[in-house]
Amino acid sequence: MEQLQDVLVRGTAWGGKIRVFAARTTQLVSELQRRHQTLPTATAAFGRTATAASIMGAMLKGEEQLTVKVKGDGPIGQIVVDANAHGEVRGYVDNPDVLLPSNQHGKIDVAGGVGTNGYLHIIKDLGLKDPYLGSVPIVSGELGEDFTYYFAVSEQTPSAVGLGVLVAPEGQVIHAGGFIIQLLPGLTDEEITRLEQAVGSIPQVTQLLEQGETPEGILRRLVGDDLHIHDTLELKFQCKCSRERVEQTLLSVGASELEQIIEEDGKAELVCHYCNEAYTFDREQLQQLLEQAKPNFVQ
Repeated sequence: MEQLQDVLVRGTAWGGKIRVFAARTTQLVSELQRRHQTLPTATAAFGRTATAASIMGAMLKGEEQLTVKVKGDGPIGQIVVDANAHGEVRGYVDNPDVLLPSNQHGKIDVAGGVGTNGYLHIIKDLGLKDPYLGSVPIVSGELGEDFTYYFAVSEQTPSAVGLGVLVAPEGQVIHAGGFIIQLLPGLTDEEITRLEQAVGSIPQVTQLLEQGETPEGILRRLVGDDLHIHDTLELKFQCKCSRERVEQTLLSVGASELEQIIEEDGKAELVCHYCNEAYTFDREQLQQLLEQAKPNFVQ
C-alpha cells in the first residue's frame, strides 16, 4: 500500500479564537526509525517528539529554527530533534535499542522509556543575538502532556497536544501524527468546556489515521466545521550535514592532529549524529586536508 505524503495543516477556528495544527508524520518517523534503527519503545518516544517538533517548527517564520530536547531519567536517555519553518526535521536518541514490555493499558510504554523525572527544553533560534530557551519539568513522560505543560507554563498559551506513533511488533512504523490546539484570548467558558470535551473524547491520532482520516479531518473532529485552513506544509527528514562540513570539522582539529590520524590509522570515518550518515576519508584524502591545514599551523 502506497504511503500518503506527510503534511501539516494549520489554521484557525471559532472566529480566530483558536489556532489549530495537525500533521501526518508517518514517513518522517519511518525515516528516523530506519536511520537510527530504533526499537519500538524508542521509536514511539522519538516519533512523538519529532511530531511535536515538526508542528512547533511550523509556528516559526522565515529562517527561524528550533531544537527540542527531552532529557528524562529513562533508558532512552536524551531525545534531540531539530525543526524549522520549512517542514525540515532531523534528530537522534541517545539509546535507540530500548524495548520495554507494554504498559498496564497494553500500549507501548513511552513513559517508561523516557522516564518521569527530567526536563523538556525548547531552544529557538529566532535570528536574535541570543536564542530563546524554555524549560519545564517532565510531568508524565508520555510527551503529549509534557508539551501541553510546556505551552501553558513557558509560553503562557493554553494548549491541547495529541501525539501518536503506531509501531508494528517487527519494528516498522505504521502510522504517526499529532495535533496542537492553542486557545487565544476571547474564548467563553462554554467554548473552553466544549473544546475540552472534544479533546477528551476524540479517538487516538493513530486510530484516526488507520481509518484514513486526514490531518484536516482530525481538526474538524475537534473544532467542527468553523475551521479555516490557512496553508499546508510538506514535512520531510532533512539533515544539514555534508561532506564539505565534515571536511571543515577535520580541518578544525589542526595539522598536528591530522598528521597523527594519518600515521596511526591511515583513514578516518566521521558519522553524523542526526542522520547516521558515515563520511570516510582515505590516506590520500587526509593528506590533501593536511596540506590545507598546514598554512594555519605555521602561523
